[in-house]
Amino acid sequence: MSENTKQPHILISNDDGYLAPGLLALVNAIRPLGRVTVIAPEQNHSGASNSLTLSRPLSIHRVAGGERDGFLFINGTPTDCVHIAMTGFLDEKPDLVVSGINQGENMGEDTLYSGTVAAAVEGVMFGVPGIAFSQIDKGWNRIEDAAKAAHDIVAQMLVSKLAHSEGPATLLNVNIPNRPYADLYRWRVTRLGNRHHSQPVVVQKSPRGELIYWIGAAGDAKDSSEGTDFHAIDDGCISITPMQLDLTHHARLAAMRANGWDRG
Repeated sequence: MSENTKQPHILISNDDGYLAPGLLALVNAIRPLGRVTVIAPEQNHSGASNSLTLSRPLSIHRVAGGERDGFLFINGTPTDCVHIAMTGFLDEKPDLVVSGINQGENMGEDTLYSGTVAAAVEGVMFGVPGIAFSQIDKGWNRIEDAAKAAHDIVAQMLVSKLAHSEGPATLLNVNIPNRPYADLYRWRVTRLGNRHHSQPVVVQKSPRGELIYWIGAAGDAKDSSEGTDFHAIDDGCISITPMQLDLTHHARLAAMRANGWDRG
């Protein structure tokens, strides 16, 4: 097979763990599009963000038999999975990193905490385009329909200029409503919205009478105006948000320089 016609190599990971229904549905939907390698966390790592495991060694295991035959899982984070793949486990870099399908939305500030987004980000850090997929409502309802929609978006990515663009690799954050596939034909390219502050911490007592704390639920949408991911989802559309890793506040950088903050 010639270089121009070879199948793309797609690395798939997630943050819900290798046994998650969303991962299996995504893998089955993506397989027709190329050669697939699955490397996912052994356990759920929701909220892990971009954390790497540096305090202990990691192990890679392969599933033998069953519907997840050939899946690889690591006793680490989503970022660990992609990082190890990129830095020696795979013989060559994949053409695309796909993460998900997450159980629950990742919109607005969620993207800063999301292990699903982090797996795609790690690919981008190594120059490989990444797509993070999340389903809005938890419970895996309509997950097969969401996976079909994910297939369509990955297919579009593979044939578009975004997959081979100059400069930083493309990073897309995709949120899919829990709807029948026939209703998932509307896509909107969006910006990240904004949430109110998180709900208060939940304080309880352990069986030994010690105070324990649960992180509160995410805040409701604050900026859900037209053009945001929240607005697209409210309209029943798939939200596709292009993101970047440059955290520099360029306007403030220029203003600080103009106001004498540079010394020496």
